[in-house]
Amino acid sequence: MKAPILLVAAMAALTLPTVGGGAAAQAPVMAEAGPPQGSGSYQDLLRIWAEFRTWRSGFAARTPDWSATGISAERSRMATFLSQVDDMNVAGMDRGQRAEFLAARAKMLEHHFLLDVAQPWQRDPGFYVDRMLDIGFAELPATGDALARLKTRLADVPRLTATAKANLENVPGDYADLALHNLDTADGVGHGHPYRPVPPPGVLGWLDDLAARAQKHQPELLPEIRKARAAAVEFQAWLKAGRPAMTAKAGVGKARFDWYLKNVKLLPYTSDQLMVLGARETQRLWAAHALEEHRNRNQTPLTLPTTPEDYAARKARSLELIRAWVAREEIITVPDDIGDLYINVPWIVRPDGPNFWEQVQYRDPTPDLLHATLPGHAFDGQMARRDKRPIRGNIGDGVRAEGWGVYLEEAAQRLGFLEDRPRVRELIDIFGIFRAVRVAGDIELQLNRKSVPQVVAEWQKWTPWLDRNVARVDAEIYLRRPPGYGLGYTVGMIEMQKLLADRRHQLGDKFVLKQFHDDVMAAGRMPLSVIRYDLTGLDDEVRHFWRRDPLPAQ
Repeated sequence: MKAPILLVAAMAALTLPTVGGGAAAQAPVMAEAGPPQGSGSYQDLLRIWAEFRTWRSGFAARTPDWSATGISAERSRMATFLSQVDDMNVAGMDRGQRAEFLAARAKMLEHHFLLDVAQPWQRDPGFYVDRMLDIGFAELPATGDALARLKTRLADVPRLTATAKANLENVPGDYADLALHNLDTADGVGHGHPYRPVPPPGVLGWLDDLAARAQKHQPELLPEIRKARAAAVEFQAWLKAGRPAMTAKAGVGKARFDWYLKNVKLLPYTSDQLMVLGARETQRLWAAHALEEHRNRNQTPLTLPTTPEDYAARKARSLELIRAWVAREEIITVPDDIGDLYINVPWIVRPDGPNFWEQVQYRDPTPDLLHATLPGHAFDGQMARRDKRPIRGNIGDGVRAEGWGVYLEEAAQRLGFLEDRPRVRELIDIFGIFRAVRVAGDIELQLNRKSVPQVVAEWQKWTPWLDRNVARVDAEIYLRRPPGYGLGYTVGMIEMQKLLADRRHQLGDKFVLKQFHDDVMAAGRMPLSVIRYDLTGLDDEVRHFWRRDPLPAQ
């Protein structure tokens, strides 16, 4: 395959922090100042945070029709929360409390952005389609509360489609096309879907699946299922008829995206600088992959399993090896009662062959087990659920979560875990390449430089085995969820490596890798720039975040 495009001259614009502290990456900032010196105490922060979480969790119940009046009231309450959190005496807090202030306020600003900019109830037909999809996942026969919830949700579909038609305006074409696809086509990936040997085709297919099961187990539900399906079909026809006029821009634009990177993601980079980082990582990983392929040229290629039993055995063996390695090499503390950890990617036979994730996972489950099982997402999630602290135990950050997972993949290579399985190192390279090319795709979608089909084509051009379904689903996720999630994998890995470098430099010969990883877990799932400040005391990044910037008008 061809090598990726060369880095552009924008490399000159990138200024990275030096190890152990130094000038932070250039980013648009207001006049620098120290931590706010308002009147609120840390206890006031905890109270406001608890009130905000409770209020945010009731958003859908308070605004079931997402009317202009309802959203206006939400914005007014959000402004009150922001005014309160702006009046904190952060200067009087200790370092850990200051870190929590930044993380909590960032979550508030994320919701502020949802209300004022993203507005999916007004711009995205998929906002309503998503709410129909998992109705078809219901297990039958249903009884008690489960049956009552299912009946309520089925009856809500006609109201939901009427609400969608009343609210939707300024709809981007990409959003409309993705919603239409998800109404009657299987996504080819099945994130969070119940297992079916042949995945049902979208919302309509899942409602048909539910009807077939109801016919057998609970036929009294059939009239309500048919009404829900008819409403979904009618919405599909409405959306198709209106599609030619749906030409709004899907991305949030450069000014607002850069605002989001700084104020919500708490990243010390602009979108221009992240484009450089993404391009550099793509080149680095392709170079590493070329060398790895040459090194392994006489090794037997990895093959796909032919039976589910073969695949199950590969999963069990890989997880056994990872558990033993984590303990033997003192990678991280794993509590004795951690329990079972979920494993991604079930066995499925597809007419066109395995998708991208399956091409890797079926050959050897190790890369995804490191990322998503141990010590990655599943382990990370269980450790987070044990955290009862008011802020750290009730917060999450996509860059932190995905950066941790990607960091573990390359760390395992560096730590020698795969020395006896060199072809698996090639799989980790391929994972990394897909994460790296996402950086540009995520940014170009949000800056309205490329459409979803264009990004899909670009990703496929540079990523081995990448199929259109996986690429489209990922592009959809990163375009439609809050900005900056797609870039979080590679950028989060970079931030983890930065933190590792800083901590090793600070501690010298006293540095212990297991303790470092335990400290990262103990810090909670806050943004990595905040964890870096919390663990090292270096404020070269966070000093740009103390004062929030006003949200740009456009």
